[in-house]
Amino acid sequence: MIIIGLTGQSGAGKTTVCETFEKNGFCIINADIVAREVMSNGSKCLLKTAETFDGILFSDGSLDRKKLADIVFSDKEKLKAYERIIFPYILSSIKEKISFYKSVGCEYLLLDAPTLFESEADALCDKIISVISDKNTRLIRILKRDNITAEQAEKRLNSQKNDIYYREKSDYVIENNGSYDELQKEAENVISLIKESCNAKKSQ
Repeated sequence: MIIIGLTGQSGAGKTTVCETFEKNGFCIINADIVAREVMSNGSKCLLKTAETFDGILFSDGSLDRKKLADIVFSDKEKLKAYERIIFPYILSSIKEKISFYKSVGCEYLLLDAPTLFESEADALCDKIISVISDKNTRLIRILKRDNITAEQAEKRLNSQKNDIYYREKSDYVIENNGSYDELQKEAENVISLIKESCNAKKSQ
């Protein structure tokens, strides 16, 4: 099974790229969904996080995601502390899902993970794709998508890596400053390159 890592900046367009890969026959693991699963009510990961950060739980014991985001995205040290808690749980769950997909004969798998490098999940991948975009464009997209204030969006963007970081660590880089159709076409081009490369290796 070929495992492709997909990452990039918030608001850059990873979701659209992921959807395009899925339409082209890739099995998908979404790390955001995995993160929600490991932070479910009563989980060890959630309890550890609540011990570290005060006031992040609702009265029913569930996670107040906006409160947690306000805390970790406003302080880099707190973000690192949070990542030290959650990443081992996410990585363990991802490995279990990879094993499942291998067992059912999946040929191509896309691991969609915003923190692919930070969590060291890139070590599980054969190739890496990063989606990047202008900061202003990403800011507009995040405000529209997440229903947060401009200040909250700025904090989130400022906590992320720049274009150079992703370019240096990736096999493919998709720049998304154009239309939805252009992004889809670029994603399809990358899919073709990946499949051509894999088929060439198989025939050797």
